[in-house]
Amino acid sequence: MEKLVTAGLHSGELVHVSGSLVKRYNKCLALLGVAPTALTTFSVDGIGWSAEIAAEKEENYYLNIGDANSNGIIVSPDQFKKAVYMPFHSFDKDLMFAVFTAYKSEIKDITKDSAICLHIDQDIDSYYETFDLLKFDTIKVHFTIIGNLDKRKKEQEALIAEYYKGNNFFNRELHKKILSSAKKYGDLRNRTLSLEPVSLTVSSFYTRAYGGVFVLRDFIKDMLVFEELEAFNKSISNTTHDVMMFHVGHEELQQILRDHLIAECQLKSVVNTDRYERIKMHLFVSLLKDQKHPIGDILENPMLYKRYFNSLSETEQKLVNGVEIYNEKIALSNEYKRKDLINNLFYVALHKPHSSLEDEHRDLIWKLLVKMNPSDPVFTFWFDKEQFYDAYESWEESYQQWVIDQILKHRNKASL
Repeated sequence: MEKLVTAGLHSGELVHVSGSLVKRYNKCLALLGVAPTALTTFSVDGIGWSAEIAAEKEENYYLNIGDANSNGIIVSPDQFKKAVYMPFHSFDKDLMFAVFTAYKSEIKDITKDSAICLHIDQDIDSYYETFDLLKFDTIKVHFTIIGNLDKRKKEQEALIAEYYKGNNFFNRELHKKILSSAKKYGDLRNRTLSLEPVSLTVSSFYTRAYGGVFVLRDFIKDMLVFEELEAFNKSISNTTHDVMMFHVGHEELQQILRDHLIAECQLKSVVNTDRYERIKMHLFVSLLKDQKHPIGDILENPMLYKRYFNSLSETEQKLVNGVEIYNEKIALSNEYKRKDLINNLFYVALHKPHSSLEDEHRDLIWKLLVKMNPSDPVFTFWFDKEQFYDAYESWEESYQQWVIDQILKHRNKASL
C-alpha cells in the first residue's frame, strides 16, 4: 500500500487524531457501547471511521449497531468534505455534507472542547427481511454531544437566572456554584449545544446490509440487486412483494438495465475511450503467463505488447480483441452475433450509466456496474475502494504502478 499512500490514493483525505481528541473519541465509542481504542494516535474519515481502529478491533463496521443502525463521530471541523472510506450506505457522504452544511459553525464551536456522536436513524430497530429496505425513504441524523454540555448549559442558565432574583447576588453558595461550573465547562450561555436532527430524503441507494444490496426505486419498477447469492436465494422465495430481484452475476440483469434505460453499451463508440483500453489491458494482463518483463513495461511499450500478445493462443487473442473483430464484421454483415465474438464479462464491463440519468443516480449505477464486473481498475478505485484495495494486493508490482498512473491521470472524476 506504500505506493498508494505516496500517490495520495490511500489515507489521503483523513483527519489526524491524538491527545485530547482521542479521549473524546473514546467517550463517543462508550456512548455507542463500543470498547475504547488503545491507540494513542489514529486517523478518521469524514464520518469518523478509522482504519487503524477497524484493524485493532478486527471489525470494519465497528461504529454500527446492527445493519439498520449506523453511527458517526465528529471530533474536528476538518472532517468536512473528507472522503468516507468505508461507507455502509451509498448516501453516507451526502449525509455528512448535509450535516456540516447545516451546522458548520456549531460543529466548529462544539469540537473546541467536545465531540459529537451521530445516530443515523431509519425509524427501524432492525432488519427482519431484505424487503425492509424498501420501507424507508427518509434518513434522519440525531446528535449527542459528549459530556452532556447541553444539560450543563441549562444548569448554568438556571444558576444565572437565580442570581438575578432579589438579593441572590449576596448568596456566596450561589457564587461558588456559578464559578465552579464556569471553571469546569467554561461560559456556555452563548454557545449552541443542542442540534436539531438533520433529514435526508433517499430513494435509490446501496447498503452493505445482507451482504450488499442495491435498492433501485426511481425507474420503471422497483428492483433489488444482491451481491450475495445466499441472500438473493432467501429473498426470491418470498412472492408477497412486487419487486424485481437479481444477483449481480445474473446475465438477464444486463438486459433489464438496458431495457429500463438504467445502463447502456455502445460498442462502436466505446472502443475510442480510455476506459475501453484499460479494460482490454486488464483482460490481457490476466492472460499473461511467464512474462520476462515487468507488466507495466509491456503495457507501455508497443513492441513488447505485440510480442506478448502474439504469445497468446488464438482463442485468447480473439478474447482480447473481440470488440474490434465484432465491429469490423458487423459493418460488413448483420449475420454475426455479439455473443459469438465478445466475451460476456468483457461486454458487461463496457456498460455505463444511461445518458438520460440524473447526476444523483449516475454514481450509484457506476457502483452497480463495477460490482457486476470490476475490470476497469480506475472505476473500481472511484466506486468500490474496498474491492480495489483487495485486488491491488494481488497485482504484480509494476502493474500496481501502471494502475496508479492511470488513476492519477484521471484524478478528476469529471474526466472519466
